[in-house]
Amino acid sequence: MPNTQDVVVITGASAGHGRAVARSFAREGAKIGLLARGREGLEAAGREVESLGGQAFIVPTDVSDPEQVEAAAQAVEAEFGPITVWVNNAMVSVFSPVKKLRPEEVARVTGVTYLGYVYGTMAALRRMLPRDRGVIIQVGSALAYRGIPLQAAYCGAKHAIQGFTESLRTELLHDKSRVRVTLVQMPAMNTTQFTWSKNNMAHNPQPVPPIYEPEVAARAVVWAARHDRREIDVGASTVAAIIANKLAPGILDHYLARQGYSAQQAPELADPERPNNLWEPVPGDHGVHGPFSARSTRHSPQVWTTLHRGTIAAITGLTLAALAAGLWGGRRAARALPAPSRPLASADGLRLRELPAA
Repeated sequence: MPNTQDVVVITGASAGHGRAVARSFAREGAKIGLLARGREGLEAAGREVESLGGQAFIVPTDVSDPEQVEAAAQAVEAEFGPITVWVNNAMVSVFSPVKKLRPEEVARVTGVTYLGYVYGTMAALRRMLPRDRGVIIQVGSALAYRGIPLQAAYCGAKHAIQGFTESLRTELLHDKSRVRVTLVQMPAMNTTQFTWSKNNMAHNPQPVPPIYEPEVAARAVVWAARHDRREIDVGASTVAAIIANKLAPGILDHYLARQGYSAQQAPELADPERPNNLWEPVPGDHGVHGPFSARSTRHSPQVWTTLHRGTIAAITGLTLAALAAGLWGGRRAARALPAPSRPLASADGLRLRELPAA
């Protein structure tokens, strides 16, 4: 059901998953503050939001700067009113083994992908806590639980988001606040991440299958804004990675050591002159999808099941209750039937009919 009262802030909204989330909220008629560095992408996202039935307000913002984030929050509320949903989604990454990373690259990834979430969360809390309402959604990753080779800076940031959010949640519970925070852990997605992230490898980066289109994950984010769920895992691969790391982390270490390099590198050689968005936005409008649509899926039975587990549990309970009632009723009916008369038996055990009296 459309909720035109929502005022939503989305970071990293100019492209990829953030833009898919903006489209989903727009279809519900939300007022949306779009935050990112690239103006061309923001303007295109804003036009899409308006065409889909929402209202858009673009604010060019580098989320690694807390003053810019605070100013953006002030601007959105001046335009639309109190923020009800804040989605932290902005990220940058570097594909590189640790031995080839430069300190400034790690600092930049941490500043955007982790501290950007911290600054966004703080800006949201300054507004939501006094009103005692609001939802903060942290777009996480399966890599928050399981680090993989060639993405140490990114994995470290996602692990940090997990710890930060768990601490915040306990504080909100302690204060009996009605402000909610939800983690939505993502699988590999066909986004622009792989076309503009900094790459220190010889080959172009690619997501590890199974690959999901961003719309699958966007539906989970919008659902999280409406329902009180501690954490949502998107995609069977996310669930499998989390479980495998809990049960057999050492085996997973060795598996990723053997397969993790090749699985994340496409066959074609990388262009060393390809622009990346680590320090500055890449000019242009880059849309939602990356170049892997032919290998991606728009559907996830696991996501549908996760988002509807309450309904599934209720239906299952009613079905079991009906079966139990039917079984109980059948047994009672059987006990109520009169006992059949016993036939006479001859000495040799043969059954004889009871003859009428002469």
